[in-house]
Amino acid sequence: MIKYLSNSTKSFTDEQIKRNWVVVDADGKTLGRLSTKVASILRGKTKAQFTPHSDVGDFVVVVNADKIKIAEKRAAQKEYYRNTLYPGGARFKKYSTTVVKDPRFVIEHAVKGMLPHNSLGVKMFKKLKVYAGAAHPHAAQNPKSINI
Repeated sequence: MIKYLSNSTKSFTDEQIKRNWVVVDADGKTLGRLSTKVASILRGKTKAQFTPHSDVGDFVVVVNADKIKIAEKRAAQKEYYRNTLYPGGARFKKYSTTVVKDPRFVIEHAVKGMLPHNSLGVKMFKKLKVYAGAAHPHAAQNPKSINI
């Protein structure tokens, strides 16, 4: 006879989860490699309490978003797509103009595509703070700087 253990899998509530603040410097980092690490931290995959159906991740502050790297050939080819939902409403933005106009969008777009596409992903995405320069207003949270 097989004896089953009750409560063998621990599920954590929001009160039991300790959320840390992490600062990531994007200066000289590759867009895709940085985005995967940031998405992993936001989901909570770096913690022992990780469960796919709950939000256990940390807050992430990305600084120096304007100094992100991407391959030269890729920068010429990459486009961002959106649609106005009207006939013929497809709109494309080149990476080269977008990174000059709003460097935060580039990192936010890459990370958002790596998170779950549901309400849980929206909740995780709200913990991402991206800044173009080196300064950020989250010093009061005592963020820990990590090297990616």
